[in-house]
Amino acid sequence: MRTLHILIYTLLFPLLSLCSQVCPEKCVCEQTGSVQCFRVQAMPSGIPRDVRKLNLGYNHIKEIKNRDLSGLQSLEEIILSSCGVEQLEGNVFRAQRLLKTLDLQKNKLRNIPRGLPSSLESLHLGHNRIQTLQESTLQGLKKLRLLNLQNNLITTLRSSTFSALTVLEELYLEGNKLEAVQGALRLPMLTQLSLANNKIPSLPSAFFSSLQLLKTLDLSSNLLTKVPHDLPQALLNLSLDRNQLRSLKSRDLAQLRDLVTLTACYNRLVSVDGGLRLPSLSVLELVGNQLRVLPGRLSAKLEKLDCGQNHIQEVSHQQLSGLKQLRHLFLENNTIRHFESNALRHCAHLTNLALEKNLLSTFPNRLPETLVRLDLKGNNIAMIKEHELKSLKRLQVLNLRNNRLSSLPAMNLLPKLRTLYVDGNPWNCSCDLFKVKRSLQARDVDISSDFCTEAVQTSVDIWQAYVLTQEKCEETEESLPESQTEPTDNEDYYDYDLL
Repeated sequence: MRTLHILIYTLLFPLLSLCSQVCPEKCVCEQTGSVQCFRVQAMPSGIPRDVRKLNLGYNHIKEIKNRDLSGLQSLEEIILSSCGVEQLEGNVFRAQRLLKTLDLQKNKLRNIPRGLPSSLESLHLGHNRIQTLQESTLQGLKKLRLLNLQNNLITTLRSSTFSALTVLEELYLEGNKLEAVQGALRLPMLTQLSLANNKIPSLPSAFFSSLQLLKTLDLSSNLLTKVPHDLPQALLNLSLDRNQLRSLKSRDLAQLRDLVTLTACYNRLVSVDGGLRLPSLSVLELVGNQLRVLPGRLSAKLEKLDCGQNHIQEVSHQQLSGLKQLRHLFLENNTIRHFESNALRHCAHLTNLALEKNLLSTFPNRLPETLVRLDLKGNNIAMIKEHELKSLKRLQVLNLRNNRLSSLPAMNLLPKLRTLYVDGNPWNCSCDLFKVKRSLQARDVDISSDFCTEAVQTSVDIWQAYVLTQEKCEETEESLPESQTEPTDNEDYYDYDLL
């Protein structure tokens, strides 16, 4: 019996101890050792000394002094984001020798706090007013793995700035005012680096020499005119969007044999070297450039190719013949007039084809039977023949908006069709077209309710003629088949934007 009493006391003592402590006003204290306070304008007094997580985010605390935290030595996480903090007293976090995470984002700090504890693993200082990075403020942070300095006012990055951070894995510097980057970045364990949205015209030739484990690099929204030299071989993801690149050359990327994702959207690209020598590439995005020809001889592992908003004029089988794993092909907003028959013959996994806003006058022929979505909005297509639809047994979404169509073939050739966009065409509302519409409605295909009704409102005579046409069609109409559409649980299904 005594043993049972001891066991119960052992289990309940921590709970009784916590309950005996009074939680500060406007705060919530949890048994897990977490305290969160609301609508406070200063550090609350009376916080339990054994608190491990202190959340003061989204309050109005302009200043933190040493005495505010001196007794809270068990803290492992402090959140002071969005508090309007302007000043931190020197060595304010010195007593927190177990601290792992410090979040000071979205405040008004002008400097990195001094005297940070060596136990720190994650430091969030994004969205402040920090202008300079002093090496001394980061000394001793030998366990730091994540440093977030995004959206500050930093203008210069020196090679020695982060040299003390020997195990740093993630560094975020996007949204600063970086113009000068000096020397090599000495961070041998770094795997994630973002320098996006700065004013960097170029990077030093040795910049990546110590970044041999880097997996993800974001250089988007800078002033680069060339792809940086000697990119780390371990890269998996590279973003070069919104720079001033005019070409992508194989010699600049040849070492990136493990690269999976490459984006270079909204540059000034006029050419992309054939092949690029990127055998592992799965995603290539080149939207908003000046390309006249599709890149050829790309990786056989490519699953997504996005070349929308360029000046591409034709699509040929030769350009796409090696892309056997391609699933998504986006070519919208180009000037494509010719889509070669069988151009996609070897794309046996293609589910999504976007060709809206081009200059096509005919429906693309011999499309792969795997297609789930096809967008042809805003072309000059005047006719669709039955044999052009015959292979599209899995098509679920077809967008034919704003073409020159006056009639449609029987849509029972598309047994999985769920959504059909047809507005913006000069329809000839004949008996045949009325039958097509009724057939689609009977199968619960989503189609515009005013399809083939616009013209009947111009006069009474036309309306009467329309009603007579409907009655005549109904008299001769054969029984319609039951719906052959199935509920869509395919992850590739998507309703096109109605705009």
